[in-house]
Amino acid sequence: MAWWELLLLGWALVTGLMLGLYLVQLRTGNATAVDAGWASCLVLLAVLYALLGNGAVEHRVLIAVLAGLENARLALLVLTRATGEEDSRYRELRARWRARGREQRSFLVFYQAQGLLALLLSAVFLPPVSNGHEGLEALEWAGAAVWVAGAAFEAVADAQLTRFKRDAANRGKTMRVGLWRYSRHPNYFGQWLTWCGYALVALAAPWGWIGLLGPALLLYLILFVTGVPPSEERSLASRGDEYRRYQWQTSAFIPWPPRSAA
Repeated sequence: MAWWELLLLGWALVTGLMLGLYLVQLRTGNATAVDAGWASCLVLLAVLYALLGNGAVEHRVLIAVLAGLENARLALLVLTRATGEEDSRYRELRARWRARGREQRSFLVFYQAQGLLALLLSAVFLPPVSNGHEGLEALEWAGAAVWVAGAAFEAVADAQLTRFKRDAANRGKTMRVGLWRYSRHPNYFGQWLTWCGYALVALAAPWGWIGLLGPALLLYLILFVTGVPPSEERSLASRGDEYRRYQWQTSAFIPWPPRSAA
């Protein structure tokens, strides 16, 4: 299948999925699962492209397995956290949009925008599924190795944070141990590394440079839009000076030895 055909089918798929999740939100009043929907879109797109792409089977299987495992884990992680009250980010958006008289209209646009973002990021999967070269190449093995490192880093960071939050004695405190001693957002760093892995896999194929857009776009979103800024804003609002000290001592993104306390 041509790339434009894959993207068109992918668009229909993510539009339907995100519309379904929007309707769930309409019934429950809880939008937390939209993050699981975003990750699920990436899983479905990777599998769709792998099934319908015209490249050699080993390249299609590789990208589907890497993208499927990573984003399925993220989707499941979000779903385990979506059983309680709505995430504070979406409560704030709901209150803001409700005050302007366009709560559900804005949520509908927001859900579809998340699907379109997943579709845009999925462009990194297109060169591998069209790669007709027989056998995996060195860049693909390197990409798989980077992906393993990133996925392990992210999974460990998430597990450490989950354990920390489960301990009632840590309520209101800042996570400063494990990987969180070296980065304020090690989970985001690990996630970004997995996308660098996808890009390396893509570079082995014709037009593989398109795969570089994935980690570049994700890095921009993490550092300036949906990742670090809102997360740190909430942390500063709830923990104040304690979190400011953590900001001063600890690298925001790339793991690095912390500064000594003043």
